[in-house]
Amino acid sequence: MTETRQTFAGLAHWEIVFWYVLIVVSTAIFFWGVALLVLKYRRGRFDTPVRGGVGSRALRAATIVFTHRWIKRRDPLAGVGHVLIFYGFLVLFAGTAILGFQDDISKPLFGFDFWRGTFYLGYSLVLDVFGIALAIGLAIMAVKRGILRPRRLDYRRPDRDEDRSRYVIGDWVFLGILFFLALSGFLLESFRIAQTNPSFETWSPVGWAVGHGFRALGMTSQQASSAHFATWWTHGVVALAFVASIPFTKAVHMLTGPANVAVRDDLAGKRLPLLPAGATPEQVGYGRIGDLTWEHLVSLDACTKCGKCHVACPANAAGYPLSPRDVILDLRELSWHSGPDAQIGERVRPETIWSCTQCMACVEICPVGIEQMPIITQIRRRLVDRGELEPMLQTTLEAVYETGNSFGEPKRKRPRWSRELGFELKDIRKEPAELLWFVGDYASFDARNQRATRALARILESVGADFGILFDAEKTAGCDVRRTGEEGLWAALAEENVRTISGCEFERIFSSDPHTFHTLRNEYPQHGGNWNVLHHSQLLLELLVSGALAPRKQLGYRVTYHDPCTLGRYNGVYDAPRAVLEAIGCELVEMPRNRDNSFCCGAGGGRIWMKELKQAGVKRPSEQRIDEAVALGELDYFVVCCPKDVTMYEDAIKTSGHQDELELRELSELVLESLDLPVDEPVRAAAGGEEEQ
Repeated sequence: MTETRQTFAGLAHWEIVFWYVLIVVSTAIFFWGVALLVLKYRRGRFDTPVRGGVGSRALRAATIVFTHRWIKRRDPLAGVGHVLIFYGFLVLFAGTAILGFQDDISKPLFGFDFWRGTFYLGYSLVLDVFGIALAIGLAIMAVKRGILRPRRLDYRRPDRDEDRSRYVIGDWVFLGILFFLALSGFLLESFRIAQTNPSFETWSPVGWAVGHGFRALGMTSQQASSAHFATWWTHGVVALAFVASIPFTKAVHMLTGPANVAVRDDLAGKRLPLLPAGATPEQVGYGRIGDLTWEHLVSLDACTKCGKCHVACPANAAGYPLSPRDVILDLRELSWHSGPDAQIGERVRPETIWSCTQCMACVEICPVGIEQMPIITQIRRRLVDRGELEPMLQTTLEAVYETGNSFGEPKRKRPRWSRELGFELKDIRKEPAELLWFVGDYASFDARNQRATRALARILESVGADFGILFDAEKTAGCDVRRTGEEGLWAALAEENVRTISGCEFERIFSSDPHTFHTLRNEYPQHGGNWNVLHHSQLLLELLVSGALAPRKQLGYRVTYHDPCTLGRYNGVYDAPRAVLEAIGCELVEMPRNRDNSFCCGAGGGRIWMKELKQAGVKRPSEQRIDEAVALGELDYFVVCCPKDVTMYEDAIKTSGHQDELELRELSELVLESLDLPVDEPVRAAAGGEEEQ
C-alpha cells in the first residue's frame, strides 16, 4: 500500500467545486480587509521618513518575531505559550499550503506527485507534533486568562467606567477558534484512520491513537466515514472563515505586529520629531486621527491588549487616569469607527495625557514595538498649542521662556552654587578646557542638589581635571520642556544653547543630570549640536579606571541604587554607576525592578512641574519606590545619580515615613567620601590621595 491519502476522498465533484468557491470568497474577503487597512494607513501623515533600509528592517523584524525576544520578556510563561502557538500555527499553515501546491500546481500542471512515501510520513509526523504544540500553547494562554488572571489582562479603565466585555469576548473567541481548528484537525485525522485503518498511519501518532480508540469503542467504518465527512466540512469552513476574519479581528496582529516591528523607529521617544518647517496649527502634534503618521496608525492595529504597558506604567500604578494600553485602544476605536476627522479628545481626555511621566516603560516593554509615549507627546503638542495645559505647568514654561530656567531665578544666580567651593571655576566661554560641564537647573538652583554638585566639582578639582562651566550663559537644556509638548520653546532653547556651546573650545561635554545628558546627546544634533556627551557616572568611572581618581578608603556601605529613566531606558547606561559603587567599596543590593525595568520616580515629562494627582489610598511613584527599597532590609543608603531623583526621593522618604530607616545619597557624595574629603569643605587633594598644602 502506498503511503499517502486523497485530499477530497468521499466528496462529489460539485462539492469539490463548491469548496474552491469558498476558498476564493474567503481569500477575497481577506484581501479586501487588507486593502481597507492600507487605505486607512495611507490617510496618515508621511512627514517622518522611516530610518534604515528595507532589507535591514525586514531582517530585524524577522529576528525579533521568530526569536520571540520581545514577547517573552518579564513573562516567560506567556512567552512559551506564544512560541508554541506561533510555530504550531505556522507549521500547520505551511502544511496546508504544501498540500494545496501538490493538488493544484505540482500534480496537475507538472505531473509531479511528491506527497507520498517517505515525504508523506515525515509530513504527517511533523504536523502532529506541531498540532500538539499549538494545543498546549492555547491551553497555557487559556489558563492565564481564565485562572491566573494577571492584572495586566484586566481591561478595567483607570479613568472611567466602561463596558469592555467585547474585548474579553474577542479574546476568548480568538483562542476558541484556534483550539477548535487544532482539535477538529486531530479528529479529522482520527476518523479517517478509524475508517481506513492503514498501517503506515502510525506516523500520525495522535490520529492513530484516537482512531484506534474509536474502533475499540465499536465505531464502524461507515460511522467513521460519516463523522469524517461532517468534520471535514466543519473544520474547512471554520478555517476559511478565520482567514477571512483576520483583518477585522484580534487576529489582525498577525499582520500588523510584524509590520510594526519593521517600521518602528529605533529612536522612538528618544529623539522626538521636529515640527515641519512653517508648520500650521493643524500640523502641530495630534488633534485628529488623521494627524497620526501612517506608522502610528499601523501600531494602533498591532496592539494585542497584552497589558504589559499597563502594569509597567508608573502613572497607572499611582492611580492616575492613564493606561498606555487604553490610549492606544481608544485611538484604534476612533480610527476604525470615526474616520480621519475624528477628534482625539472624543475618547482621550487631557488629564489622561498630562498624567504621563514620559518614562519610556511602555515603549520599552511592548512586544510589538508600539510607540505609546511618542504618541502621547504628539497629543500634548496639540494641547499646548491650544493652551489646554495645567496652570502650574504653564507658569513654569513661562518662567523658562523669561529666565532660561524652570525655577524662574535670574540668570546671574545660576553659578552661585560654586561660591562655597574655595576655588574658582573656569569660565569656558573665555578660556578652553577639556571638559564642558553643563550643570543643569536642579543641580544649579536646588539647595539639596547643590551639595551633590559641589561634591562633583571637588572630585574633579582633586584629580586636576580640566573643566569649565558656562556660568550665566547656560539655559535649561529643555528635555522636559520638549516632553511637555512645548516644542517651540524647546527648539528656541536648543538653538541658543547650541550657539553658546559652539562658541566654546572643549573636547567633551558632561552633565550630572540624565535629562540634560540625554537631550544634549540625542536631540541637540537636530539643531547642529554634535558633541561627545557623557553622564557624570561615566566620567567618574573613566577616572577610576585610569587611576586618576584613587579612593583613599573602601566605604563598606550596603546600598541600593535607582536607575533614572533617561539614563537607563533612554540611553542604556546601567553599568557605569554600579561600577563606581563597586570601586568605592559599596555592596549593591539590587531592587526587584532595576535596569530596563526600573520604576520611574514620577518627575519626568514635566510632572515635577504639575499639580500632584495623589489618589486616596494609593502612593505616588516615588513613595512606592522608597517602599521597595525599604523592603530590601537594612540599608545604609538609597543612591541616586539624577538631580530630579534627589528632589523627588528626599520628599518621598519623608512623606512615606521612612526617614528613620533610609537616607538618600547622590553618587558624587559617596565618591567624595571615599576620597576622605568632606562635602562642602574646600579641601583639595592631589591624584593618588596626597594632600596639597
